[in-house]
Amino acid sequence: MLGICRGRRKFLAASLTLLCIPAITWLYLFAGSFEDGKPVSLSPLESQPHSPRYSAPGQRERESLEVRVREVEEENRALRRQLSLAQGRAPAHRRGNHSKTYSMEEGTGDSENLRAGIVAGNSSECGQQPVVEKCETIHVAIVCAGYNASRDVVTLVKSVLFHRRNPLHFHLIADSIAEQILATLFQTWMVPAVRVDFYNADELKSEVSWIPNKHYSGIYGLMKLVLTKTLPANLERVIVLDTDITFATDIAELWAVFHKFKGQQVLGLVENQSDWYLGNLWKNHRPWPALGRGYNTGVILLLLDKLRKMKWEQMWRLTAERELMGMLSTSLADQDIFNAVIKQNPFLVYQLPCFWNVQLSDHTRSEQCYRDVSDLKLQKQLSELDEDDLCYEFRRERFTVHRTHLYFLHYEYEPATDNTDVTLVAQLSMDRLQMLEAICKHWEGPISLALYLSDAEAQQFLRYAQGSEVLMSRHNVAYHIVYKEGQFYPVNLLRNVAMKHVGTPYMFLSDIDFLPMYGLYEYLRKSVIQLDLANTKKAMIVPAFETLRYRLSFPKSKAELLSMLDMGTLFTFRYHVWTKGHAPTNFAKWRTATTPYRVEWEADFEPYVVVRRDCPEYDRRFVGFGWNKVAHIMELDAQEYEFTVLPNAYMIHMPHAPSFDITKFRSNKQYRVCLKTLKEEFQQDMSRRYGFAALKYLTAENNS
Repeated sequence: MLGICRGRRKFLAASLTLLCIPAITWLYLFAGSFEDGKPVSLSPLESQPHSPRYSAPGQRERESLEVRVREVEEENRALRRQLSLAQGRAPAHRRGNHSKTYSMEEGTGDSENLRAGIVAGNSSECGQQPVVEKCETIHVAIVCAGYNASRDVVTLVKSVLFHRRNPLHFHLIADSIAEQILATLFQTWMVPAVRVDFYNADELKSEVSWIPNKHYSGIYGLMKLVLTKTLPANLERVIVLDTDITFATDIAELWAVFHKFKGQQVLGLVENQSDWYLGNLWKNHRPWPALGRGYNTGVILLLLDKLRKMKWEQMWRLTAERELMGMLSTSLADQDIFNAVIKQNPFLVYQLPCFWNVQLSDHTRSEQCYRDVSDLKLQKQLSELDEDDLCYEFRRERFTVHRTHLYFLHYEYEPATDNTDVTLVAQLSMDRLQMLEAICKHWEGPISLALYLSDAEAQQFLRYAQGSEVLMSRHNVAYHIVYKEGQFYPVNLLRNVAMKHVGTPYMFLSDIDFLPMYGLYEYLRKSVIQLDLANTKKAMIVPAFETLRYRLSFPKSKAELLSMLDMGTLFTFRYHVWTKGHAPTNFAKWRTATTPYRVEWEADFEPYVVVRRDCPEYDRRFVGFGWNKVAHIMELDAQEYEFTVLPNAYMIHMPHAPSFDITKFRSNKQYRVCLKTLKEEFQQDMSRRYGFAALKYLTAENNS
């Protein structure tokens, strides 16, 4: 982005040159064309050889000036050609040390559009406005590690984006977990005029691991000390923020404070608003040395170029080594060391007004800061679609990029070493949240869930999960938030997100409304070995049943389930409304089967299956209700997967109110017409991909 703005400045300067050169030249000619206060015509038609005004030397001077004018005009034309070529090339940035760069200027969200170190043209107003200040890039550095900190960073970034008018360049010092989460988030967010660089926090651990730290932030709480080494050498200044900061104004106002630094001031900090460094919070409280109340490092302005010249690295290391001989460890991580340095070198700090870092923790006096302050300071595919097409909104959804926050809650799981582990995959919206606890009780293995939520619903989910003992006791459940965009429920996108982040060799592709039988996780792992899934293309089918009762005594065995079938308490899934969906499972055979048996694909077949992690993704063109699983099973069959029914496995669908999408399908004729059109287009795509073998799908559809 910075490169773009500099390019704009060069273009502006060159444009002024184009305007000024001919203007000055003609002014010169115009002035030279006066003699005795009277204008002299330069037109050859008006010049008369016999006139006394046109002596031979004067004629030669006039002709030489005309030649010079033509030369200047030719130079201008050449310069314009060079500028037009320069405009067509996107400037490049060098990567920071050990960094990965993501620019939100160009992407469609596809992985191939995620590039390292390249900033493409953007659609922000900076390219159109003559005010150069609006194009100045604001650099922000954040240290982030783990799931919870990543979630906090999202809130921080949203508050910055809400108010900002300038291009932003985020420098994220992140561990592998945070990088995975935030890289996906920014890639799918596609915010204009935002660039993100990642720096490997694990590579920096050796720089600060020698410092004992009692603070909960651990080793990552010390990494602000090494930003002069970590960030690019050509970066002159940066705003450093803690992850729990929230902005209530344009960050450019804080960036402007750099211009107030004088002399040797290189650190901008807000005074600490608690009595911590005064040492009077409790008896025998012994804090690190500080100047007065000390300074809080939640918000820091760093003049990196001057800090490097002052040998900041050597300065803080010597101070830390000296103080640790008496203090033994830090209590507030980097903040203790920053304050110890400032105590010895008070000229380094420029004190920021307290409203730039209102501290709301215990024992603070933040109310003295803000009680008198009224305002705290803290796409190519789409263009190819026909908007007059009655199915435009359906087609558009396939190319919509949804902002995605991976691992919204803490996730920690190592797959079993015997390579038989299975992850349950499902997707849901807010109205199915009540199923989570029940599924966790039925399935003890890892789970990958994609949740389709608004920002407000994501916070509601967070409170719900944190208040649930069942969910908080499970660290092997991965929650991936896909934020709402558009009018359809992107069911297959959600499935793909959940599938993509499975860490086990096998996946159980389920739906959130189903409860698996008790013990299914271990049964599937044994079946993986029995059917040699590692070396064969098999899709193990888990037979699906349903109940119409909201309160169900869940069957603990196949024998008990068969008894409930006979009594009418249970039914085979969708037996009353969509028999074709599961009829090929052959429930009559399943009742007496003791070994796995193979079944053949039939039209509209949509069983729930266990497959290897490398199976094809779901087709994104199918949204809302209809054909989303059918198309996937057809794809598996086209790739010659063998469908095998497990004799002692089952799952039961629990009753719920009809979804909004099925209601639209039933009531809206155009919805049904568009679904039929998408089905036909999918089948045509299958024919192109699989040739003659795919003809059976067209035949089966016509006969059904």
